Amino acid sequence: MSSKHYFPDTAVNTLVPRALKALVAANPSLALIPSQRVVLNTTHKPNHVSLISGGGSGHEPAWSGYVGDGLLSAVACGDIFASPSMRQVLAAIAAVPSEKGAILLITNYTGDKLHFGLAAERALAQGLAGKCTVLPATDDVSIGRMKCGCLLSLSVAMKILGAAAAKEYSFERCVEVGKAVNDQLVSIGSALDHCHVPGRQNHEEVGEDVVVIGAGIHNEPGAQKVSPFPPVEDLISQLLTLICDQKDPERAFVKFNKDDDTVLLINNYGGLSTLEIGALTEETLTQLETKWDIEPTIIYSGPFETSLNGPGFSITLCNLTIAAKESNTTVQELLGLLADESKAPSWPNVLSNTSTKVDRTPAPEVDIEKQTQISPEDDIRVDPMLLDATIRLACERAILAEPNLTNWDMVMGDGDCGEAVKGVSEAVERILDAGTAKSGSVFTILHAIIDAVDDMGGTLGAIFGILLAAFATSLRSQRSKGDGELVDVFAPALTQAVESLKHHTGARVGDRTVMDVLIPFQEMLDKERNLKKAVKSAEEAAEGTRNLKPKFGRASYVGGGAEDQKLPDPGAWALMEMVKGLYDASTK
Repeated sequence: MSSKHYFPDTAVNTLVPRALKALVAANPSLALIPSQRVVLNTTHKPNHVSLISGGGSGHEPAWSGYVGDGLLSAVACGDIFASPSMRQVLAAIAAVPSEKGAILLITNYTGDKLHFGLAAERALAQGLAGKCTVLPATDDVSIGRMKCGCLLSLSVAMKILGAAAAKEYSFERCVEVGKAVNDQLVSIGSALDHCHVPGRQNHEEVGEDVVVIGAGIHNEPGAQKVSPFPPVEDLISQLLTLICDQKDPERAFVKFNKDDDTVLLINNYGGLSTLEIGALTEETLTQLETKWDIEPTIIYSGPFETSLNGPGFSITLCNLTIAAKESNTTVQELLGLLADESKAPSWPNVLSNTSTKVDRTPAPEVDIEKQTQISPEDDIRVDPMLLDATIRLACERAILAEPNLTNWDMVMGDGDCGEAVKGVSEAVERILDAGTAKSGSVFTILHAIIDAVDDMGGTLGAIFGILLAAFATSLRSQRSKGDGELVDVFAPALTQAVESLKHHTGARVGDRTVMDVLIPFQEMLDKERNLKKAVKSAEEAAEGTRNLKPKFGRASYVGGGAEDQKLPDPGAWALMEMVKGLYDASTK
C-alpha cells in the first residue's frame, strides 16, 4: 500500500472540509454547513420525508455525493472512518425539516448507531421532527447475521427510498419499503490490501500472495485470508457461496428463487481500475447464472462506497421480488423507484437504471471480409502471367531488402519495418501461389492484397492499407469513365488515392517517410503516364531521404539520427523496391 498523499496530514480540519466545499461549489443546489460538515439539498421540500444519512468520511461518493432531489435530503460527514457526532446529525435533521418525518439511513457500526440514535431521540424531544426513526443496514455476510454484519452498500435501499420520498410517500410507507428492501440485501467484500489513511501509521500489509475475504471498508482485518492467491474464478465462487448458499443459517440472509427480480451491485473500494471492476462484474454475472440460476434485472458497477483508495470490491445482491411482497408493493413499482432520475451528483442516472429483462435489439452480423462485387464489364483484366510476374517480383525485391530495412530502422525506429515488409510480401506471394492472379482480374488480386496488408500492422501497414483501399475505390470510378491504356486508368486512380491518404496523415515530401517516394512517384506517373519515369523519380526520392531529418513518428524524437549516418528511410526504400520490381517485371 502506498503511504504517499498530496495531503499527508490527517484530514478532519483540512481535507474533508475542502472536499465538501468543492462538491457544493460544483453543485449549486447543494449547501454546506461548515461548522457541522453537513451537506444539504436546498431544494428539499417540507412535504417530502427527510432522508438523512452520513458516516465517516473516506467513503466518497458516499454520502455527500448522494444528496439531491430524488435521493438524500442531507448528510453529516465525520472524520475519516469515524462516525459524525450527535450534534452533526441533529444539524442535518434541522437543516431539512419535514412535515412527515425523518428517516436516518446508517451503516451498522456502533458509533453510527449510537450517534444517529441519540440524534433521533433529541430531534423528537426538541420537536425538530414529528417522527424520526433509524434504519440500519445489516447486509454483510462475512461475520454472520447474529453478529450484525456491517454495511457494504446502502445504495439500493437509499435510492428506492429517495425516489419514494420524492413521490410523496408517507413516512410509514417509506419505512415499510425501506425495511423490506434492507432485509433483502446481502453483501460480501474482498480486498488485496489495506488502504492508507493520511497522517496515520501503515497497517501491516496483507501479503503478496494473499487475498482477504470479508474485507470491510474501514481497514478491518477481514473474516479470512486466502493463500496462495486463488484464481479470480475461485475467489468469486467463494464470495457467491457466502451470499447465495442456503445451507448456512448464519449467512443465508436472502433466498433467491429462479426468475426472481434481483439487483446486483459491484462496488469498487476505490483502488481498482474501471477495467478490472468490469471484468470482476462479468465473472460474477457468469457464475450467478451458471451456478446459482440468478440473472440480475438491474446491474450497477462502480465506486459507490469506497475505502479511500482501497484495492478491493464488494458484491451486493437484493431480491426485489421478496421485498415487494414484504412491503405490499410490486416489483415494477420498486424497479420504477430505482429508475427514477435523481439530481444527486454521484448517482448514475442512465444505463445502470435500465432493466436487463427487456427485449434487446440483437447486434448485427457483420462481414468485414465482404467485398463489393465487380461486374464483368466493370472489371479490369490483364494478362494473368504478367499480373502474377509483376506483383511477385515486387514482393521478391522487398523481401531481399529486409536485412537493410531492419538495420536502418534499428538506428532510429523500433527495428520492425523490415520484418513487417517481409511478412506482408510473403503473404502476397502465398496469395499468388494459390492462383489468385490466374483470372487476370486486377480487382480480385487487389482485394486479396488489401486483406494481407490489413495484418501488417505499424504505421507503414496503415499507410499501405489506406492507399490500397482508396486506390481500389478510385480505380472503380476511373474504370467507369471508359476504356483506354491501363496507365491512363491507373495514374489518375493513384492520384485520387494519394489525395485520400493525405487526409489521414500530415506527412509530406521532406518529412523522411514513405511519402517521400510515394508522392513523387504518383505525381510523375500522373504527369507523364510513363512507369519508367515514375520509377526513376522514386529511386531518386528514396536516395534523397538519406539527407532528411525525421519529422514524424518515433524517429522524430529519439536521439541519434539516421540522417547523420546518411541512411535512407526504410519505409520509403521499401516502396521504391516494390515499384521498381513492378516495372522490371513488366519489361521482361
